[in-house]
Amino acid sequence: MSDQEQTPQTSAATAEDERDDAYELDRNAVARIIHAVDNDDRAQLIEEMEPLHPADIADLLEQVSAFDRRRVIALYGDEFDGDILSELDESIREEVLGYLSPEVLAVAVRELDSDDVVDLVEDLEDDQQNAILEVLEDSDRIAVRQSLNYPEYSAGRLMQREFVMAPEHWNVGEAIDFMRNQQDLPEQFYHIMLVDPKLHPVGNVTLGKLMSSRREVMLSSLVEETFHVIPVTQYEGDVAYAFNQYHLISAPVVDENERLVGVITIDDAMAVLDEEHEEDILRLAGVGEGGLNDNFIDTTKQRFPWLAVNLVTAILASLVIAQFEATIAQFVALAVLMPIVASMGGNAGTQSLTVSVRSIATRDLTGSNVWRVIRREVTVGLINGLIFAVVMGVIGVVWFGSPALGYVIGAAMVINLVVAGLAGTGIPVLLEKAGIDPALASGAFVTTVTDIVGFLAFLGLAALFLL
Repeated sequence: MSDQEQTPQTSAATAEDERDDAYELDRNAVARIIHAVDNDDRAQLIEEMEPLHPADIADLLEQVSAFDRRRVIALYGDEFDGDILSELDESIREEVLGYLSPEVLAVAVRELDSDDVVDLVEDLEDDQQNAILEVLEDSDRIAVRQSLNYPEYSAGRLMQREFVMAPEHWNVGEAIDFMRNQQDLPEQFYHIMLVDPKLHPVGNVTLGKLMSSRREVMLSSLVEETFHVIPVTQYEGDVAYAFNQYHLISAPVVDENERLVGVITIDDAMAVLDEEHEEDILRLAGVGEGGLNDNFIDTTKQRFPWLAVNLVTAILASLVIAQFEATIAQFVALAVLMPIVASMGGNAGTQSLTVSVRSIATRDLTGSNVWRVIRREVTVGLINGLIFAVVMGVIGVVWFGSPALGYVIGAAMVINLVVAGLAGTGIPVLLEKAGIDPALASGAFVTTVTDIVGFLAFLGLAALFLL
């Protein structure tokens, strides 16, 4: 079929395939890189790697085997860019650092902004941390050590020390002249931070407004309407929320005396937001914070505790079933239909749970609307329960020839889906109020509730009306 003969469906499928492949590493390019390494052809390797963004090179190192990873790094040599280190997944970053020669590591680390160096060294062992800090210039080493003294996951760890500030009484011309005379401006920045004589930030001016204004215009007349100051000890998740909520590009960070000590930019804030979303997804699935590059021992350790919790909840559900052993023995059809009731309740609970945990994380589910959300989820559970009650009632009659069985499973379905909506929303809220991460613990509780209620409702109604 020629391009002219493609149908709309074919074109749509092609477009979908292109979207799926967008920004993926070219498999042919990866093959050529490994081929260059196999042939010890450094010139070819550099030629293949040169067009790649540091993030793509980091992806390449994460996707190849440890054997190939070491060979690529060794052959790439002093071409290794510091930005690659900041893009690497933490699970292999320490391994990669061990492959770099001291000379290459020194050059690579010196290229990084202070916040990237902090992110690089904060989880390393003391000897590796000291080895990296020793290659920094004195001013950079002091700045990084100061950042490391702030609490983990705080704005102090997230901020960068490279920023541009100006007195609030300057005009545009003075600011431009000042920046032109500086030899060490940040490579990328979005605002000039205005400060008072005590170095308290009082506003920020975008570079766009600065460059589009006449020299005599006062900087104080160009400040942004939206201006948020971040305390140095503020939790990084709250920082990311502020950036997302108020559409910030950069924000000043102040110490306990309200003095400007750093700046947080949107790329770092969004990286935190992305990490928190990923953690929530992994925790909901009970797989911890592991990644594809973790070894099987670490992965087993991360998953084992939650499998153990699931085993306990399954035993609790089994104890409920055991109370109706005589009922099941007299009516074998109950054993066939029990998993349907529990499964439907579990799935409905997971749906409500996922929405609730996500809404709590984004601060959309609060005390002012929690009861409205709970009522909505319970109502949805009731409607879905009634619909599936009719379906299962018909199945009970057709399959087993028992109208009474159809009524029982239909009623159990309604009860369990209503409880699933209530538990899926209420349990995360209660855990959050108790100071427990809802993403971490809600799944086990919701599953236990829906299993126990499902079995209890189905078998209890069966014992009352079928025997």
